[in-house]
Amino acid sequence: MTPDIDIARRVLANESQALSAMADGLDENFSAAVEACFNVTGRVICAGIGKSGHVARKIAATLASTGTPAQFVHPNEASHGDLGMINKGDVVLALSRSGETAELNDLIHYTRRFSIPLVSITAVRESTLGKAGDIPLLIPNTPEACTQTNAPTTSTTCMMALGDALAVALLERRGFQADDFRVFHPGGKLGAMLKTVADVMHGPDELPLVKQGASLTDALSEISAKGFGCVGVVDDKGALVGMMTDGDTRRLLASGKRVDIVDDAMTAGPKTITPDALAAAVLKQMNDRKITQIFVVNDALPVGLVHLHDILRAGVG
Repeated sequence: MTPDIDIARRVLANESQALSAMADGLDENFSAAVEACFNVTGRVICAGIGKSGHVARKIAATLASTGTPAQFVHPNEASHGDLGMINKGDVVLALSRSGETAELNDLIHYTRRFSIPLVSITAVRESTLGKAGDIPLLIPNTPEACTQTNAPTTSTTCMMALGDALAVALLERRGFQADDFRVFHPGGKLGAMLKTVADVMHGPDELPLVKQGASLTDALSEISAKGFGCVGVVDDKGALVGMMTDGDTRRLLASGKRVDIVDDAMTAGPKTITPDALAAAVLKQMNDRKITQIFVVNDALPVGLVHLHDILRAGVG
């Protein structure tokens, strides 16, 4: 084992122990912080300097993307006019390991002057920030993983994790679901994984459909014309009752069986999906069932069709 791995394991063990200690030490102040952020009528203003500032930015981004309006305000900029971004109805979440970060002083005084709730994240309860906070949240006052320089490592990990815990608690209290999350994440891989069937399907005008009793020749012509490798069979009310694929056709020809109408070649009661299902769920169903297309129905009526290629083009996979 190399010295590098020994160092890495020591750092990870140090931070893991601190996280466990923080979890064990959580008290009603955490619930109070969740309550304050849940009831906020403005925004959760996250603030910190240096590495704590980077963590504050991340917490603000996580909160905002999971249903809690939030933004980062730099303490130095706050002292030069950005305090105007903070109003009654907001909650301030301030981060400082020591609790004695001088750059936070103006921000702290502002919250006290205008009775703006202050949630403090610090390792020192009796520090300036710890005592000023209406709701102090304590991280373990343990040595940093980088003992040579005391660079923020373990402390910022704990701050980050505490911010995640706060965001998830708020998310679950709000009943925030994947559909809500998708609104804030339209781009990238995450956005693709949260697309619904309605986002990727071909619409009603493109559907390959024939009625029950149609000739096999007409069904094959519809397959060729629409180019999806399948045809849906509908009854007199327009409900989907069957489906025939290229594969069904090949198997029929190989069997030597004579078939005149599509009803005798189709798969009755085919598997379908609804427009609001996640595209990722459709991909799993296709992989599990080894199929490449599926009809989308609403109250048994076909409203769309999804091909495997559509899902892959949308970045789901």
